[in-house]
Amino acid sequence: MLDIQYIRENTDKVKKATAAKQLDPALVDKLLELDEKRRKLLGEIEGIRAKRNKLAAEKNIEEGKRIKEELKALEPELQKVEDEYRRACLEIPNPPAEDVKEGKDEGENEVVRKWGEPKKFDFEAKDHLALGEALGVIDVERAAKVSGARFGYLKADAVVLELALVNLAMETLIKEGFIPVVPPVLIKKESMEGMGYLEHGGQDNMYVLDKDGLILVGTSEQSLGPMHQGETLDKLPLRYVGFSPCFRRESGSYGKDTRGILRVHQFDKVEMFSFTKPEESDKEHEYLLSLEEKLLQALNIPYQVVKMCSGDLGAPAARKYDLEAWMPGQGKYRELTSTSTCTDFQARRLNIKYKDGDKTIFVHTLNGTAFAIGRTIIAILENYQQKDGSVVIPEALRKWFGKDKITGAI
Repeated sequence: MLDIQYIRENTDKVKKATAAKQLDPALVDKLLELDEKRRKLLGEIEGIRAKRNKLAAEKNIEEGKRIKEELKALEPELQKVEDEYRRACLEIPNPPAEDVKEGKDEGENEVVRKWGEPKKFDFEAKDHLALGEALGVIDVERAAKVSGARFGYLKADAVVLELALVNLAMETLIKEGFIPVVPPVLIKKESMEGMGYLEHGGQDNMYVLDKDGLILVGTSEQSLGPMHQGETLDKLPLRYVGFSPCFRRESGSYGKDTRGILRVHQFDKVEMFSFTKPEESDKEHEYLLSLEEKLLQALNIPYQVVKMCSGDLGAPAARKYDLEAWMPGQGKYRELTSTSTCTDFQARRLNIKYKDGDKTIFVHTLNGTAFAIGRTIIAILENYQQKDGSVVIPEALRKWFGKDKITGAI
């Protein structure tokens, strides 16, 4: 959510930023119309209340009754306008940061840098599903029988590999001062709204339990951010690392990435989340990006850093980087992790502040993926496959995995 005073004073700038995110700038006009209507009604009602108080002091009962009826007619109208105004406020996206390139969609994203060389094999590289099925560690056929499309069973060594990845991420990030959390995966609709993911079709990609008014999180950050709603924090930065299952409908991806476990409805994830002071948030964003790179480099998986253009940013993000890992079985880079700064956009909605002397100021919030487990397993299987069909385990994981290779035998 943006400060309404900022929108009033920078209307053209906000409209341009809204258009840069491929949303209708008329949303800003609608908000300002409601803002004007709301302020006018508030002024009328405050004037009538003052008059009522004066009449009460004068004990003018008849006139007081008339004023009471006048208020009774205006107050519901104000409530209706207040509700419309609040919804309109939530529709305005966070403006892209000044260093973000304006563009329509992912086709205009920028590759910032690359790390590592794509691996070359003296045999035809297989994709993760062929490898996983042959080794008995991925089963999508039985998952489809039990749950439907876009689900998979991780089995045997794939499960041990998942736990090794979680251990590597937790060990690395706890040493960096992150507080480990296993968060709730069902959150209130108000909490998800506070994080800024419900507007502009966001709810279409979520599993909503209508009876209970709860939503399954699509990433741990969605329950980590609201943890401090309504609070004033004493010490910043405050950093968490959450581990949880995540759930996504994958609406709009019909027919896309249907093979294997790359794009599924349920997956596990280790997620970083930071609360910082405004003047430190850009530095924090680079820090989260450096940690994501550190973890991928520990696995020795080639990747490229991609900076999103304005049209490929979600509503809450002001800047976002993706790390795309090289996938030999597909012959291309695919998204593995991402990190975003949301400035004070989420903090305003959730009312999260910190003390700066005598003032209280909204914090900035940032998030970053440590490991999206399923996709990282894909990258390991494809990059570390051997001619005999086995898969070598990255050295950084072996102390938790217990052996140096997946051969299919437990």
